Amino acid sequence: MHRLCKLLLALAVSTLLSAQTAEELIRRNLQAKGGVDRIKALKTLRMTGKVQQGSFTAELGRDAMAPNLLRTSFSIQGMAAIQAFDGSVGWQISPFEGRKDAELLGEEDLRDIVEAADFYGPLVDYQAKGNTIEYLGHDTLDGDDVHRLKVTLKNGDQFYYYLDPETYLEVRVEKVQTVHGAVRETFSEPGSYKLVSGVYFPFSIESGNKRNPGSRSKITFDKVEANVPVDPQEFKMPAAPAASSQKEF
Repeated sequence: MHRLCKLLLALAVSTLLSAQTAEELIRRNLQAKGGVDRIKALKTLRMTGKVQQGSFTAELGRDAMAPNLLRTSFSIQGMAAIQAFDGSVGWQISPFEGRKDAELLGEEDLRDIVEAADFYGPLVDYQAKGNTIEYLGHDTLDGDDVHRLKVTLKNGDQFYYYLDPETYLEVRVEKVQTVHGAVRETFSEPGSYKLVSGVYFPFSIESGNKRNPGSRSKITFDKVEANVPVDPQEFKMPAAPAASSQKEF
């Protein structure tokens, strides 16, 4: 019994220290980005750039509004595919697949855009959002030392943050989801951080599927604007076109 008590005490102390370290890493990460006050002073974001995957290139536009509105467009030769979330409804327009009318997102895509639409990210006010955190200790990434932090969302999805031990900014984020019984592992590698309205944002993001190296793509932003006027209506799903009535003669 005495041995069991010692083990439980050691486990409790380890858990407490992990929580304290995780809290400290989150504090340092948010401070490195500009601080919580400056982060929360942002209410809208407009990002423009391009996405490249192999020989494929598309123009990218991204509008976001706090707390959880998001609209992303991919344009090629004047034709644009759109995905958006208005805080409750996720929808898309997929002209490259021959679907030019707005349609609701499927379960998997909806789950992704709901998470992406969290304007301040899963670390800000993580407890109020129902997220939990755990410090996993030091690790190495491409031969460099990093801190590894595990964030579990309220819905069970997991994020693994790799933080630079000097800047405390993310250098890699891995995401693990269980989709229809299958585990899906993706990653993103943010870089080229620049200051926008007092907050640091990555101007390049490489991402892909851990099990499919050929899926790797790169987003490069040429402009990031904060607190620009954004019409909330642009996030709303367009109404279906009225069916044309046939005149009788």
